[in-house]
Amino acid sequence: MSVLIGRKSEKTILVNALKSNRPELIVVYGRRRVGKTYLIRQVYKNGIQFEFSGMHKASLKNQLTNFHLTLSSKMPKLKKPKDWIAAFHQLGKYFDKLKSNKKKVLFIDEFPWLDTRRSNFLPAFDNFWNSYVSRRNDLVVVVCGSAASYMINNIVKNKGGLHNRLTQRIQLSPFNLFETEKLLQHNKVRLSRYDILKIYMAMGGVPHYLEKLVPGESVPQALDRLCFEKNGFLRTEFENVFASLFDQYENHEVVVRTLANVRKGLTRNELLSKSRLSSGGTLTKTLMELEQSGFIENYMPYRGIKDSIYRLSDEYSMFYLKYIEKTRPSSTGVWMKMQGKQSYKIWSGYSFETICMKHVEQIKEGLKIAGVNSTYGSWIEKNTANAAQIDLLIDRDDNVINLCEMKFYSTEYSLDKKYSNEIAKKVNAFSNSTKTKKSVFVTFITTYGLVPNQYSNQYVQNELVMDHLFIDV
Repeated sequence: MSVLIGRKSEKTILVNALKSNRPELIVVYGRRRVGKTYLIRQVYKNGIQFEFSGMHKASLKNQLTNFHLTLSSKMPKLKKPKDWIAAFHQLGKYFDKLKSNKKKVLFIDEFPWLDTRRSNFLPAFDNFWNSYVSRRNDLVVVVCGSAASYMINNIVKNKGGLHNRLTQRIQLSPFNLFETEKLLQHNKVRLSRYDILKIYMAMGGVPHYLEKLVPGESVPQALDRLCFEKNGFLRTEFENVFASLFDQYENHEVVVRTLANVRKGLTRNELLSKSRLSSGGTLTKTLMELEQSGFIENYMPYRGIKDSIYRLSDEYSMFYLKYIEKTRPSSTGVWMKMQGKQSYKIWSGYSFETICMKHVEQIKEGLKIAGVNSTYGSWIEKNTANAAQIDLLIDRDDNVINLCEMKFYSTEYSLDKKYSNEIAKKVNAFSNSTKTKKSVFVTFITTYGLVPNQYSNQYVQNELVMDHLFIDV
């Protein structure tokens, strides 16, 4: 039986739309394979009265044929519409025939693919909403698409007939660690949390990828099968991701590849220099689209720093560019050998940092400061005398700043004299540069905890382990 894992807030939005006394226009967007269609079908499985989907790169003629065939199954002897105005008119006639007083759901999937050149699809949909749907209190219209930039620019920020018509928006993100664990448990994939972290580093929380894991496989066995064998599902996924989401996707791939080479992130100017993309609107649009689709994140700097930092935040893209792309397909246990190398240990440390930065709410819950107003960001001091960087800090209204150090380790982590001196230098550089009057707490986030010793006792004020990242918040 199909079960909806997680998605509590999104489900609430969709269910509440069925209870309202007004027409609802809901936009749902998010990256490919994240589970948008599944979410809508699961929540509205008893309410969808009509569903149709755009076809990728299909002509207007074929899109209308697809619409006609779908509607004809409910209205026999229906003439094929000559344009979208006529198509939506037929759709209105269909809903007129439904006698139930309950809310009825119209679900249009892959909405951007329907708006082909010269199709006039968007004006026709605009007209359908304003002349028909807006007069009925029993309709919920859900439009869905993976092209986040299209959905935001053409619906959320629409300046024409759909201006201010949107009633709800849902940006669907990949699963967090709590949801990932629940999905694997549901599928009877029994892995330790340490192993779940290693899986998450390779494919993130994209539900469709996680569904490919099978019970009884170790992490190396699963990654070898999915990523390093000739026909592995994740071996060719990267080639499809950007092409299916973006026009001029080559620019998006360039940005992702550039950021993949600099794990600490880049400012806009540094990104321009390294990627050799032209400045101005092209780069701005590309960065915005990648951010809206969840591939990169723009970390706002702590006060006193002008430039924000862009980091690649999509785990699968990181893993693909670092390992899959550079490895010939084989069936001889590639990952079993590679995971033991020192280069992987270094890479996994950076990946763990990225995962922690996505789970700030869980970290706050672990620190028991969820009820304290706070902001988080990054900080960097490029002065050669006091050069230092803090990837994650939490600035709290109770007069405390947490400077987070994140370590992925197979056992308890032992803080030594050399590293403790680096931490002390970092804290001093931060305090001197920012002139903060708040208490600065060094906070360690590790897999299995710190080994108690003189250095951890002296320098560390807070300690969290990986279990805190799996908290349901």
